[in-house]
Amino acid sequence: MNFEYFLAKRIIGSKAYKSSVSAPIIKIGIAAITIGLVVMMIAIATGIGLQQKIRDKVVAFNGHITISNFDSNNSQESGVPISKDQEFYPEFKSVSGINHIQAVATKFGVIRTATDFEGIILKGVGKDYDWHYFKEFVTAGRLPDFTKERNEEILMSQYLANKMGFTVGDRVNTYFIKDNTNKPPNVITYTIVGIYNSGFQQFDATYVIGDIRHIQRLNKWEDSQIGNFELFVDDFDAVAETGMEVYKNTPPTLNTQTIIEKFYSIFEWIKIFDNNIYAIIGIMILVAGINMITALLVLILERTQMIGILKALGSNNWSIRKVFLFNASYLIVLGLFWGNVIGLGLLFAQKYFKLFPLDPSVYYVTEAPVYINLNYILALNIGTFILCLVMLLVPSFIITKISPVKAIRFE
Repeated sequence: MNFEYFLAKRIIGSKAYKSSVSAPIIKIGIAAITIGLVVMMIAIATGIGLQQKIRDKVVAFNGHITISNFDSNNSQESGVPISKDQEFYPEFKSVSGINHIQAVATKFGVIRTATDFEGIILKGVGKDYDWHYFKEFVTAGRLPDFTKERNEEILMSQYLANKMGFTVGDRVNTYFIKDNTNKPPNVITYTIVGIYNSGFQQFDATYVIGDIRHIQRLNKWEDSQIGNFELFVDDFDAVAETGMEVYKNTPPTLNTQTIIEKFYSIFEWIKIFDNNIYAIIGIMILVAGINMITALLVLILERTQMIGILKALGSNNWSIRKVFLFNASYLIVLGLFWGNVIGLGLLFAQKYFKLFPLDPSVYYVTEAPVYINLNYILALNIGTFILCLVMLLVPSFIITKISPVKAIRFE
């Protein structure tokens, strides 16, 4: 390495921060990178976290893909039943990527007390039901057990329980109207064994989970008849392709519908989060880059005489530019360091302490969910560093235009 390179690096490294002009500019540049990284991390973590949380809640009540009878209407109550005696049940071996299939049925009912009543949808499930999603929703009591004989256990939402004044252990009279008859409704007295809260009020206000065998009895179905099948896939991003494969591998009398098709408006809404994330990342990198350009220009202006001396000693333009880019890189790394410390601190605080609540009627969640993954954190750091450094190549080109004679005389 040339003597002038070490000399310049030592001069800039030791005095750049002491200058009354450059010190505040440098601090602003570091702060811009720090704040930018924090905002980008929060935008990605909360954006992806919110998408996944909403998606999982919709999937919990409907599965990724639904198989129903073509003759069924589009109501939420099961219409024409399907036989469970299908080649694809209980394992859908003809299509890859499906990890579970379960039989369910739904029926409208009315919960009534001495002073109030509320319409509900009883979702009947059996021993093949996957409680994976509902485990984290349970706030009191336990999950029902439908693996043995038919029973009257139900899982009710916190929303309905609060509205009707129920708690775990209470017995609930539920009325089911008989179709095409003037006879009195069927009455089943259920026992609340658990209360759940998904935060998705659209479902919480409606669904009660009970034994599918009650619906079979009420509808006078055979034991092998159910309302529809719910399928769960390994890769949500491929749910459309998997849904098409499922459709091709089911009888022509059965229809398939993906969760995205069924709740199109919800999934279109959460897609907007991606645009917001991209916009925030672009703006933050631009702001951080502009601040670093300003800081570098100030450093070059303050070291004009030194640049002239180094050129007079025989240094070429690129070697001098590298000195300034090296110091600018140090400032970028310093900003990234503090950005990671503050950003990750805020994300972990939100993850474990739930500092920022959200309105579930608007966002379908009770608090801002965060998604923390090493891949996007590394990508943000590396991308920010490279883009900021590339942006600094342009202002550093000014060094090539500095004349040694004029620079030495510069004050």
